Order: sequence, then C-alpha cells, then structure tokens
Amino acid sequence: MTSIAIRDVGMKFGAVTVLDAFSLDVGQGEFMTILGASGSGKSTLLGIISGLRQPTRGRIFLDGADITDAPANRRNIGLVFQSYALFPTMNVFDNVAFPLKVRRKGRDEIGREVERALSLVRLEGYGARRIAELSGGQQQRVALARALVFNPSVLLLDEPLGALDRKLRQEVQGEIRDLQRQVGITTVMVTHDQEEALSLSDRIAIVNAGRLEQVGSPSELYSRPATAYVADFFGSANIVTGRLREEDGVRFLDDRGVRFPCEGADGTGDGEQAASLRPESIRLDVEPSGRGVGAVVDQAIYLGTTVRYRLVLENGRQLVAMVPSDRQRHPPATRVWLRWRPDDIWLIPQNPGSGNAAASGGAGNKSEEQQNGS
Repeated sequence: MTSIAIRDVGMKFGAVTVLDAFSLDVGQGEFMTILGASGSGKSTLLGIISGLRQPTRGRIFLDGADITDAPANRRNIGLVFQSYALFPTMNVFDNVAFPLKVRRKGRDEIGREVERALSLVRLEGYGARRIAELSGGQQQRVALARALVFNPSVLLLDEPLGALDRKLRQEVQGEIRDLQRQVGITTVMVTHDQEEALSLSDRIAIVNAGRLEQVGSPSELYSRPATAYVADFFGSANIVTGRLREEDGVRFLDDRGVRFPCEGADGTGDGEQAASLRPESIRLDVEPSGRGVGAVVDQAIYLGTTVRYRLVLENGRQLVAMVPSDRQRHPPATRVWLRWRPDDIWLIPQNPGSGNAAASGGAGNKSEEQQNGS
C-alpha cells in the first residue's frame, strides 16, 4: 500500500489560479475523497497526481519518493474517468488487457490477470462481450477492472458514477467501497456529490476555489465544520450570525434580538460569531416553553419520509427544518417554537488556522475548469 503527500501545489492557466498552495496527506490504503463544487480545482488536482498535468509549483510524493516530474506511464497509477474511456471496437477482455499489452506482458500472464481483474468486479464470463452490449454499471466495472489489472499502487477515480442514474449509482457505490477494502489500494476520488463522499470515504477534503477548506472524517465535517462554507456545502445547514452572550449562566447567540441557545457549543470570541444548525436537528412545537425560538411556518413541503419547513423568525431570518413526516404537521402561517439539543448548534471557529483547514478564498477569475464546466 502506498501513501500520497501533496505539498504546496499550485496551478495556473495563464493568469488564472486554479490551485493555491494546496497540501494534503493520504494514508496507505485510505479512501480519500476530494469534494468540491464545479470549478473548485479538484479535477485539476487529480490530473496532477496522475501525471496528466504538471503543476506550476509544489511537489507530489508517493511513499516519500518525489514523482512530480515523472511521466504518467511511470507512476503506476490506475485512473477511472467519468466517461470510462472504454474502446467501443474492443471486447471486454481486450479493453481490460490493454494496459498489460502496452507493458508488453506475455499472453499467459495477460490471460491470468484479466480473469483476476474481471473476477474482482464480478464480471466473470464477460470477456467476449462488446462494450455496447453492457449496461452503464457493467461498463463502469470494466473501467475499474482495467484500472486495477496491472496492480497499481494508487487508484484515482474522476467522478466515476456521474454517468449513472440515481438507483444504479447507489448500488455501485457499495460495490466500489467493498472492492477498495478487498484490494486495500490507496484511493483518491474527486466528486461534487455529497452522498458519494459520505458513503465511500474514510476522509474527505473539501476544496473551495482551489484551496483546502477542511479535511476530516464524514462525521467530523458534518458535525464540526471549520468554516461557514463547509457547513453550508457539506449537507444543508442553517448559518446564523450574532454576538455571543451569557446571562444567568445561559449562553446564547444574539441575532438581532433573537436568542439562539448554544450552551453546549464550544467557542468563544468577540464581535460577530457564526454558528451552524442542521435542519434535521430542529424540533417544532406549537406550545411555547423553555428556551425555544419563535417562528412562523412559511412553507411546508412533503418529501415522503420527511417534511421540509421554511420558517421565518421574528427578526426576518429564514431557517429550514427537516422533520419526520410521521410527526404532527404544521401548515403555512402556523406559529411554532423551534428547539434543539444544546450540542446541535456548532459555533464555527473564527480563525480555523492552518493544517486541516484553510481560510476560504481564491481566484476571482474563472478557472479553466469553470470555463469547461468540469
């Protein structure tokens, strides 16, 4: 198993900065996901790791060896593209065998390794099939088999499920995770899909405008975001701002006269403070009691297992709550009281610092990825 170290990597296309002083460590056998919006620089980063792009600055290391200047065919890295990039005129066997033929392996070895790779992705007996005869999920498995057939040190996945419908995507997510654990290969995936990141990753690195916002486990990022961008991008979040105050031993965030109880939240600071409150953490009651926050239901949308409420507070701020649909319904114009557990509101650090989180920001101009829509 191989570790990856990305050190101070920068990338420019002309005067446009796509990656800015990006550093990240990926452990041996880890499944790391680079998560970001379109144009954030994540696909460019994958291209730099694979050797398809040369960074403007910084270095890339595999197990401590500097590979920054090594050509792509000398890095022993498997890559799966969003489009799969399969050869339509070749059958499944020849598609998977292609990397071995390029490496001039013998016929017997090619036969053994192709069968092994097809077995890994549960496509035994499919060698003679044409690519056009396969479903989208099967084509994705062929692409995985081709990326693994030569025993690479690292597997890179570039939006690997983007071409699949929702139901098939969920099915293949589990297959990819099981395969990665079975093989034990160090894997880096880039995606803009939060569900993919949550279901597949050991850790997630969130990228914004070419900079690393935060890296951590899915639960860490969800419950303890380091920046308002992470809180809002990684799952939906209500971001409230105000001054942190305390009266009679009760701590709260004062948002223009509306008090948000936050006695269970860590954090101190003067001036404006931001806090994250997840929609599913909010409970709605019709009877005022305790330290609830008053609001009026502006919209109620039934989503099957949940109801999505848009709520307007006394100061005009809007919040969103996701409530199980088997609970009491609250039609528009209903007066309600909002409550949450003390540890459900998270005070976002005012100075995230270096290391796992970086200050948000980046290039003001469109990057090449933004221009191309990637």
